[in-house]
Amino acid sequence: MADANYTGSMVSEFIIVGFPGLQDRESKTILFAVFLTVYLLILLGNLLLICILAADTSLHTPMYLTMCSLAIIDITLSTCTVPTMLAVFSSTTHTVSFSACFTQTYLFLALASIESFNLLLMAYDRYVAICHPLHYPARMTIRLTLQLIVVCWLGGFLCPTLPLILALTKRFCGPNRVLQCFCDYSGVLRLACGDVLLISYVSLFVGLSLILIPLFFIVLSYVKILLSVLRISSSAGRAKAVSTCSSHLLVISVFFLTIAGVFISYRIPGTSVDMRVMGSVIQNVFPALMNPIIYCLRTKEIRDSLINTLKKTKIFPGSK
Repeated sequence: MADANYTGSMVSEFIIVGFPGLQDRESKTILFAVFLTVYLLILLGNLLLICILAADTSLHTPMYLTMCSLAIIDITLSTCTVPTMLAVFSSTTHTVSFSACFTQTYLFLALASIESFNLLLMAYDRYVAICHPLHYPARMTIRLTLQLIVVCWLGGFLCPTLPLILALTKRFCGPNRVLQCFCDYSGVLRLACGDVLLISYVSLFVGLSLILIPLFFIVLSYVKILLSVLRISSSAGRAKAVSTCSSHLLVISVFFLTIAGVFISYRIPGTSVDMRVMGSVIQNVFPALMNPIIYCLRTKEIRDSLINTLKKTKIFPGSK
């Protein structure tokens, strides 16, 4: 296939390459099977978590509302990118239109931003619950939590607009091969004609702000939580406070460490393209895969609700 299709002198579609070093049929078949399995597990795990939270009225609290929002984000984010990956792995050449590519780029950036904000909201919820327990019912109502979740989603969709608009001001006149498994921002921006240094700096600033600012307030919240926990005289009280935060800390670590790994890999000289692509792919699927597992295994209320549901359906019979 030609390196680019043109409308006048402009690229009209992009070719998603996938892993440049894994273009043989056998490798693509293995990748397709692996990521199809991972995608199905993501859908199953997060839908199960949403169903548990929706069905059990005792879990209709601010903390579990933010958890449900996170599960919806994970499903949406993986659905934004993984089907494209599967199409790349199942075909010799996969092309997407110019508009579809930029739409996917925008959605990926927006949903990643929403997840960052949602994790911040979850940290704030735990901060109020542990540091100001008497004020928690008044400060974190269901209504306020839903409003904050909506703000997270609206803010997430708003934040990537500047980098996207700046990228669209450039002409794309070829080549049109995206060295990724989906249309990611940096991979597409490299294909723009002319100098994109200023746009790169602006997008880097926006991206780091969306990561580091929420992370700063998350760390600040947990420092205050730690200080508050250390002042609890009862060891049982300290253990209960720690257990309510441990799941969230694991989820935060998975999300931000995978982002940090991708960021570092792009700045280490000599890192192969395949390694960078793999880092981006892991960033897409690993948090969404791990989050429901972490919450189901480490959150007692969710685990008990799941077991009770299984007993009622006689899938996991218990003693009477």
